[in-house]
Amino acid sequence: MTDLNISIFKERRAKVASQMESNSILMLCSSNIVPRNNDTTFPFRQDSNFFYLTGFNEPNSVMLLKSDGTAYIFCRNKNPELEKWDGFMWGYQAAADEFNFDDGFDINDIDQLAPQIINGTSTVYALVGKNKDFDQQVIKWITAANSMERHQANIDLKNFSNQLGMMRLVKEDSELSLMRKSCEIAALTHKAVISMAKVGMSEFDLETMYLNEFKSHGSKDISYTPIVAGGERACILHYIDNNQPIADGELVLVDAGCEWGLYASDITRTYPINGKFSAEQRAVYDIVLEAHIKACEAIQIGANCTDPQKASELSLSQGLKDLGFLTQSMDEIMDKQLFREFYYHKIGHWLGLDVHDDCPYSIDEKEVTFQKNMVMTIEPGIYINQTANVDDKWKGIGIRIENDILATDAGYENLTSLVPSNADEIEGLMQ
Repeated sequence: MTDLNISIFKERRAKVASQMESNSILMLCSSNIVPRNNDTTFPFRQDSNFFYLTGFNEPNSVMLLKSDGTAYIFCRNKNPELEKWDGFMWGYQAAADEFNFDDGFDINDIDQLAPQIINGTSTVYALVGKNKDFDQQVIKWITAANSMERHQANIDLKNFSNQLGMMRLVKEDSELSLMRKSCEIAALTHKAVISMAKVGMSEFDLETMYLNEFKSHGSKDISYTPIVAGGERACILHYIDNNQPIADGELVLVDAGCEWGLYASDITRTYPINGKFSAEQRAVYDIVLEAHIKACEAIQIGANCTDPQKASELSLSQGLKDLGFLTQSMDEIMDKQLFREFYYHKIGHWLGLDVHDDCPYSIDEKEVTFQKNMVMTIEPGIYINQTANVDDKWKGIGIRIENDILATDAGYENLTSLVPSNADEIEGLMQ
């Protein structure tokens, strides 16, 4: 089931209902089984928004939540024959009882029952744009409900993504407990593999070690496909081939995280495969680390969520200027964003049930501000491609440092501090 107390999902539904217009209904769908190839499927992973409000971990399910707090679950009927192949399934009545719903129904009856339930409702909410197939189903049910009575007012369809996203953004204590465990496992994994990394190992070797360490520490699932990029491949942000040799003297950038109770961790470390940074590698590394520190310090309760981005850009730009990569004045560098040749991504993202948590960064053109118990990744980087107008000795260096940062009353807490970020400590770990 889940590592969370089952009562918390009903409490969340009540909180959501209090934010809905009167006489309205919110409709959410689960994930479905996805084919991988002939007669096989990808492992099932529940939709994060659906799980957040239900705790229910089966496919082919729909939740309906009324503004008065009444909630229904549609899911598969109990099928002992199918269970022989695919394992335990709740069945809709047991699911309603176990997960604190007011009633449960067979998912096969939803086309008939959903229009009846939403008939007479003023507003139907959905997470519009998240699942286009479900969007079309909701529209179909609204259309059917609107046609039931000629003189009734039309039902409005409204997007509930921002409201639910903001609720998910501020983590409950129970969520933070799961996130701390996920971050602990990921940090211990990075630390273990860094200490074992040696010249002669390939990207594939290291990836295998990371996956094994995640599992040996108790995490069954990765939170995303790992990036294990040796040498100049570290300058490719979404490199996931992970199949090339790593030459003596090259850096390897590893971006890898895991899940615990469906909650994600996300860590990046860059280290020399031979255990010793070259002078050039160390110079760039220290600039990225300084930017990481400045970005973390920008996380303050009430500050705009883009403040860490601005802090990282200023810090990295000064470092790039000090190295001679950028020769213009700091004002010109910042005004024209000349740093983007070497730093071409954002500082980070919200973290939670999703590695890129489904939460807004601005609402009505106003930036979201940090509140206590928000979690954001901080991951500045410098990437020096072969086309860069710098001396050849710098080319092919790609460095990113990423940690998972919790906003606190005191400022911030690094949830992934168990794995070193300092270059001296990394070298010491590799000796």
